Order: sequence, then C-alpha cells, then structure tokens
Amino acid sequence: MIAYPDTSFLCSLYREQVHSERADAYRETMTEPLHFTRLLEFEFLQAIELQVWLHATDRKKGYARREADQMLEDWEADIASGLNKLVPCDSDAVLRLAGSYSKNRTAQGGHRSLDILHVATAIHLGAKEFLTFDERQRMLAQHAGLKLPL
Repeated sequence: MIAYPDTSFLCSLYREQVHSERADAYRETMTEPLHFTRLLEFEFLQAIELQVWLHATDRKKGYARREADQMLEDWEADIASGLNKLVPCDSDAVLRLAGSYSKNRTAQGGHRSLDILHVATAIHLGAKEFLTFDERQRMLAQHAGLKLPL
C-alpha cells in the first residue's frame, strides 16, 4: 500500500467540494486501489448521513437524501469494481499505536480521536502517504513519518 485516505479525502472524491479537483487529480495518478478499513468506511458513511440530517433541519446546511444516495451508490460501485479495496487491520495494534500518538501529540496539536486512529491505521498498514485536507491531521501524519502528497 502506498497511500491511505481520511474522510476529508473521501468526501472530496464523492461530492463536489473545495478540494475535489485536487482529490480527483491525485486519484487519477494512483496505480492501486484506494485502500480503506471498516473504521474509515464507518466515519465516511456517518458523515454522509449527518449531512442529510443537517439538511433536513436547515435547508441551507448539508445536502439532500438524493445526493447522499448518489454518493453511497458511487462508493459501492467503486468497491464492486475494485477501485476501492477493504483491507483488514489489527484493531488492538492500531489502538496501541493511537494511544501513543495521543499521549505524545494531542496536548500540543489538539488532535481528535478518529483523526489519530486514521493516522495510526495508515502506519499499521504500512502506508507511505496519507491523503487528507485536515490541517491538524496533516501535522500528526507528518510527525508519524507519512508523506503528504496533497
């Protein structure tokens, strides 16, 4: 595995956003499937559903169910075609590594739990690059020794 994404990268791939052009361009250069774990998939799918809820409570926020359903359909199609690949990981090993990052970096960088878990997962899986548009997560990934191509 060369690169591991976070949710900000996936959201930029599956819905037009400020970073979508960069995410699409990077995806075009990839020679392997986009690897993901169940944790990353859960956060991505949860983010989509949260946007639907936000839109239902305030039409100026989030997006409609129809758009969410299209994103979900595109995600599933990319898995079925092999463009995205589910990879297993040892959750205990990831949590141990995440605990170390939390202890050593959160007080300085204000990192969120899932962001730490995604970086720890990337390291555990042997990724060389980390794909994110989140600035604090970029700092943590860089500290962990991951390259940041975006």
